[in-house]
Amino acid sequence: MRIGYPCVNEAMDCSSGNTFRLASYSEERLIAAVTANLACLRRMLEWNVAQGLLFFRIGSSIVPFGSHPINTYSWQAHFAADFRAIGDYIKANSLRVSFHPDQFVVLNSPSPDIVQRSIQELVYQGSMLDLMGLDGTAKLQIHVGGLYGERESAMIRFAQVHATLPEAVKARVVIENDDRLFPLRDCLELHQLTGVPILFDNFHHECLNHGESMAEALRLAAATWHPTADGVPMMDYSSQALGERKGKHTDDLVDERFREFLTHLHGLDFDVMLEIKNKEASALRAVAILRELGLSPAAPNLPVPPLNLPPDPNAPAKAKRANKAVSK
Repeated sequence: MRIGYPCVNEAMDCSSGNTFRLASYSEERLIAAVTANLACLRRMLEWNVAQGLLFFRIGSSIVPFGSHPINTYSWQAHFAADFRAIGDYIKANSLRVSFHPDQFVVLNSPSPDIVQRSIQELVYQGSMLDLMGLDGTAKLQIHVGGLYGERESAMIRFAQVHATLPEAVKARVVIENDDRLFPLRDCLELHQLTGVPILFDNFHHECLNHGESMAEALRLAAATWHPTADGVPMMDYSSQALGERKGKHTDDLVDERFREFLTHLHGLDFDVMLEIKNKEASALRAVAILRELGLSPAAPNLPVPPLNLPPDPNAPAKAKRANKAVSK
C-alpha cells in the first residue's frame, strides 16, 4: 500500500505549477516555466521517496497551455530527455504517479467543442506519462461529468466518447465516484459498458451511495482494475471537516478515522491518495500508521533532501494557487 498527496509540497520552496498569462505567451516563457516545473517535480519526488511516500499526483500545469492551440512549440522534443529522466527515477524507486485533469474535462458534455477540448487535454496529460516511459498503471483520473437533465443519456454519451479516445489515453483513464451526481453504482454501470476502472473515493461514497457498506464498495471498485494492465487499484481518501458543509474535506488527517477506514480493507491492497489540505504533513502521519500496522515497509535509509534551497535569482516565483480545499 502506497500513500500519496496531490501536486504541491506545502513546505517546499518551489512549485511545479509555474505559469504565466495567456496574453504574455512566448516560447521563451514556456521553456523557462517547464524547466522550473520539472526541476521542482524531481525535487518533490526525491523528498517523497526519502520519506516513503511512494504515490504522487502530478499537477496538470507542468507545461503551461499544454493543450491550448496557442502552444505550437515542440516541447515534447525539447524536454524529452528531462521527462525520460523523471520516468526512470519513478520506475527505479517503485513510485506511482497520476494526473487529475481539471473539472473542465467533461467527456459526456452535449457540446462537441467541450468534448474535443477535453480529449485534447487528456492527450496532453497522457503524453507526459508516455514521455516518462511509464506504462498504463500511471492513470488519468476524471469524473463522469454532468447529468444534463437525464442520467442514462449522460452515461451513454460518456461511453460513446470513451470509445473514441486514442488507445494510449483509453488505457490510462479511470473514473471517480463523486459526491453529487454519479455514485459508485453508476460508475459500475459505466465499467460494464466501457471497461474503465473505478478510482474509489471513500468520502464521496459516504456522501452519496445506494447503501453499499464501505467494505463492499471497496471490493466492488477494486474488482474493476486489471492486475497487470491497471496495477494496484488507486483510491482517494479524506473525511468530513467538522462543523462544515457536507462534503467539505478535512484540513488535517484524523488519525482515528483513518485507522477505522483501514479495517474495511479486509486484505485488499490500494494506493491511497490523501485529498487533505495539509498534504505532505498528513501523508507522513498516514504512512507512519501503515508502518505501525505492518501495511507499509519501514522508512528507507536515505538522506532527506532539504525543503528549502538557497534562492536562485533566475528562478520563477512559487506559483500562486487558488484557495481551494483540495488542489487538483
